[in-house]
Amino acid sequence: MTTAPVVAWIGLGAIGAPMARALAGAGLPLTAYDLFPTAREAIAEVAATAATAREAVRGADVVAVMVATPEQLDEVLFGEDGIASELTGETVLLIMSTVGPAAVDAAAARLAPVTSRIVDAPVSGGAARAADGDLLVMVGGAEADVAAVRPVLDALASNAPVVGPRPGDGQRFKIVNQLLCGVHIAAAGEALALADAMDLDLHQVHEVLGTGAAASFMFEDRGRRMVDGAFDDVRSALTIFVKDMGLVTETAAQVSQEVPLAASAQGLFRRGSELGWDRRDDSIVYQVLRGGDPEP
Repeated sequence: MTTAPVVAWIGLGAIGAPMARALAGAGLPLTAYDLFPTAREAIAEVAATAATAREAVRGADVVAVMVATPEQLDEVLFGEDGIASELTGETVLLIMSTVGPAAVDAAAARLAPVTSRIVDAPVSGGAARAADGDLLVMVGGAEADVAAVRPVLDALASNAPVVGPRPGDGQRFKIVNQLLCGVHIAAAGEALALADAMDLDLHQVHEVLGTGAAASFMFEDRGRRMVDGAFDDVRSALTIFVKDMGLVTETAAQVSQEVPLAASAQGLFRRGSELGWDRRDDSIVYQVLRGGDPEP
């Protein structure tokens, strides 16, 4: 019988917290850390917590990082209280954040003198699926390293395919995923804004078109929140797609690939950010196109 790996979990945000809960529920030994004490307190009922990231990492077999941005990943690893000094050649670093391939490549290069055991595994699915252990995880890494973190992946995902042998390959897959998601959200907002401008019944538009060839997950999911005006029922904050569509266009530029639809969608998310709506649901792109400040 294989012994379950001891896991250190860094990052207890909107997705990280339910992921950590799912991991604890699967019975894996877990110590969690977040910069915010309230986040640590909220998970203390189901998992051990640490006062610092370094404390959480000591003695762990797998160190899972679930932060929001490339800058936060760099700070967690190499900042003043960074965990790089606590990693060993036996530790597997599991990067589950969506930070783009460049950030993972840079981290791997800096960590090379310490460890080469890095698995890149960004997730898709949202907070509800995270809580149920039902995420899609796109995994990049060497076979032995992926095998070492497989109990963690199995606890968090209904589907965790290995998409490449290198750390960073998961990020490349996630970039394509986010391009599709971001464009679909923008398209849903644009379509419903046009319908509203033509004085159509938005509930009927959403219901009828959701049964035909124009249907998509984002039209069903985000379109429902657009129709209901549920912009403060934050399932996925606008700021996430401001960041992610930036990663899409940056990565595309690095490989000299045009992404005109992604660039257009990025502009729409940025307009929402400029209006001060970063912390509202990303379905608010509909309101960006219709104009006016939605009800708070």
